[in-house]
Amino acid sequence: MRLYRSALGAAGFAQVAFLASSELIPSPVASTCGALGPPVFTVSGVFPTSIYTQYYNDPTATSVQPQPVITDPITHQVYPYDLSNPDTVPLSNTHDPQVIFPKASSEQLLDAAFSQVLSVANNPTFGSNDCARCQAALQAGKFLAMAAPEQGPTLVVRLCEHFGYKKDCNTEYGISGVGQIITQAIAHADVGGLDGQMICARFFSGLCPAATASPLDLSNWFAKPKPNPLPPPRKASGQRLKILHLSDLHIDPRYANGAEATCTTRPCCRAGNVNAKSPNETIFPAPRFGTFTCDPPLSLIVSALSAIPVLTRTEKAGFDFTLYTGDLVGHDGEHQMSREFVMYSETLVFDLLKRMLGTGPVYAALGNHDSYHKSQHPPSSLGGELSAQFDWHYEHLAALWEYQGWLPHSAADLARKHNAAYMVRREDGLRIITLNTDFWYIANYFNYINVTNPDLSGMLRFLTDELQDAEDAGDAAWIIGHVPAGWDGTHALPNPSDLFYQIVDRFSPHVIKAMFFGHTHQDQLMLYYANNATDISASSANAAAWVRLARSLAGVHMCKKSSSLAGMAQIGPSITPMTNLNSGFRMYEVDSGSFEVLDAYTWISDVSSYPALDAQTDFGPAFEFEYSTRDAYGAAVPDWGPDDPLNATWWHRVTEAMEKDDSLTTSFVTYQGKSSVLTPSCTGECLAARICYIRSGSVPVARQNCDPGRTSG
Repeated sequence: MRLYRSALGAAGFAQVAFLASSELIPSPVASTCGALGPPVFTVSGVFPTSIYTQYYNDPTATSVQPQPVITDPITHQVYPYDLSNPDTVPLSNTHDPQVIFPKASSEQLLDAAFSQVLSVANNPTFGSNDCARCQAALQAGKFLAMAAPEQGPTLVVRLCEHFGYKKDCNTEYGISGVGQIITQAIAHADVGGLDGQMICARFFSGLCPAATASPLDLSNWFAKPKPNPLPPPRKASGQRLKILHLSDLHIDPRYANGAEATCTTRPCCRAGNVNAKSPNETIFPAPRFGTFTCDPPLSLIVSALSAIPVLTRTEKAGFDFTLYTGDLVGHDGEHQMSREFVMYSETLVFDLLKRMLGTGPVYAALGNHDSYHKSQHPPSSLGGELSAQFDWHYEHLAALWEYQGWLPHSAADLARKHNAAYMVRREDGLRIITLNTDFWYIANYFNYINVTNPDLSGMLRFLTDELQDAEDAGDAAWIIGHVPAGWDGTHALPNPSDLFYQIVDRFSPHVIKAMFFGHTHQDQLMLYYANNATDISASSANAAAWVRLARSLAGVHMCKKSSSLAGMAQIGPSITPMTNLNSGFRMYEVDSGSFEVLDAYTWISDVSSYPALDAQTDFGPAFEFEYSTRDAYGAAVPDWGPDDPLNATWWHRVTEAMEKDDSLTTSFVTYQGKSSVLTPSCTGECLAARICYIRSGSVPVARQNCDPGRTSG
């Protein structure tokens, strides 16, 4: 195989970036006050080949995506070309070992049969209805999973074929698919009780009604009561940190230029994936820099990372630190995934972040796509080989983060022991606590084992203990994760999201100063209120969560500019344009003493302009300033000073203004889609639902208060 070597070298890449910034970009706008770079940055149309020294193909060719030769610094493996070659996408994964639940003894079968009979007898949902039939069917599956676990995937495949769930059932549910994961979950679940009801509701077209949150007993959860009065708030320093928020890159190393972008069987922009209405002629060829229906190729990822330092004016100093809220692996089908492919993707992306963003650590959370099988993580309570089946991944992630110099050894060890969750205490007194939110994600089959337990994995116990330590030490804390616990209530399970809400209430506003999530690919925000949102008002807003392209996030204060709100969570912007969105990212300005967000700036790239770039190489994608959070909504809260934080109280007052002025909510909807030309219109009840979602930090709150199904139209 012929290998191509870069001829430019490091100086060559610097020259490419300089030419783009000095010749193509207008002067900065006055409103940025010198804190930001130019309002628009157009990257070079030529791929900066000096990023890597070797390539499997010619990286200057515009008909294909560059294929760098990637060496894993942890395993020292050189990843083969076949792994990312768009012409050699695998049809199945027969390489990775599959963990099979061990056969149960006769005594275990007897005990399980007895407990399941009692569970069926006591479950009020049973009767002559679809829900009862579904749970009864799960009984047979459970005993097969326990007595003959190797036959579990076969049963799932046969049922799939009989009922026509999928076109290719063996690929999806066979031993190389998720069949063995389902077998493990069914073997451990109380299928005659609430576990079975939740499984039938989630995975079998709603045959059972969705369960509400179980009663939550917090009598022994917290080691200490919430301080009363609260400690004095941390003093602002007047110095601003620059914090970058990236999320959901979803790099597609198998992206094929010119392939069908409107294919019938996803993922699109892949060789051989056609549109059934036009199998012999491509309807919409995949542009070189990406499109709305596909995950981004390497060319778009590198373009975005090239633009970020210029637009944020961090070329020399770098960011103080970066938040990465998960999902760096593409939306490949299970049969196209493997351990090696996941490790390749994360090695490539984290290496690019290190090379192109300059100084400052990256604090990364695990996304639901960042594992194999995707979204699947077993709790440690399973024990033995079953609970350890993803240890290979936690070890690789922790080693990469430590190798890049982003985590100290102590934090990396926590990540190894806590399923990629960790805490790192910075020298400035801020603690970053990262969660593996797959432990409350609805697509994780293991979460349907003992669903009445809101913390089967121990993740929320870990979070609570870390927050207690922070409170005792007088430190502030930021929480980062991937899957949001609230918004419209469709992503998390009720019980763990309910417990998380109570934890936020207990440690806000004096400890938790900000929360950040990803996953939705949109620009969203979640507010947390005291006393489980029984009083939704400015005086009870404790915290807010920045969710994938959302606004700024801050803790809680008292009185007018501080309050008893529990908090706020921000959902950060996705780089991937998939789901009809523009590509985007965000930077926060944060006070270095209080760790409150003072402003948040969002940049986007118009994906609809990418097809026109294919005919030339002078220009690549343009990234432009979309909005400042303070400028966009600040007029709605006129008594808020320029240095007052954009905290939960401020955000609640913005939502109050939205209720009176539809134009504010319409702006929020526009920003939610990153100003995409494909963002659906939203009027009337849809606008009211968006305000309700902002005020919903958990599944129970969203289900109780909000009109469902209004999140994107």
